[in-house]
Amino acid sequence: VVLNIGQTASDIIAKNPDGKTMKLSDLKGKIVLVDFWASWCGPCRRENPNVVAAYNKYNKAKFKDAKGFEIFSYSLDNPGGMDRWKSAIAQDKLSWPYQVSDLQGWKSPSSVKYGVYSIPSNYLLDKDGKIIAKNLRGAALDRELDKLISSL
Repeated sequence: VVLNIGQTASDIIAKNPDGKTMKLSDLKGKIVLVDFWASWCGPCRRENPNVVAAYNKYNKAKFKDAKGFEIFSYSLDNPGGMDRWKSAIAQDKLSWPYQVSDLQGWKSPSSVKYGVYSIPSNYLLDKDGKIIAKNLRGAALDRELDKLISSL
């Protein structure tokens, strides 16, 4: 399975570190970055400061036709990786509420559903859940979000 630009993203339902069930579909109406990563992934951890900067910059921005910006982080941490996952969230200052994982690593149904075979990997969704861009890193994420805002 590979999700392409223009397709509607599949819903993701998973638990946060506190065991609360969170759904990607709850964010309809917002611009959403679905971010696949893991605590053990060096390139992911190096990309996290860019993701944090984008969240801090765009979280309160006014978008042309969406009710804000949110990040839905999906960790591909492995079984038994709960402590490492929680620790990475804290260390990397991933302050947004949507942090989920089923701690099944590469066997996670969501990574399979999204065709994620390497991380970091991400999908930018419009307010209707349609994929408008994917695998944006660093400044590319800002450039894509800048096209969608009316003001910061």
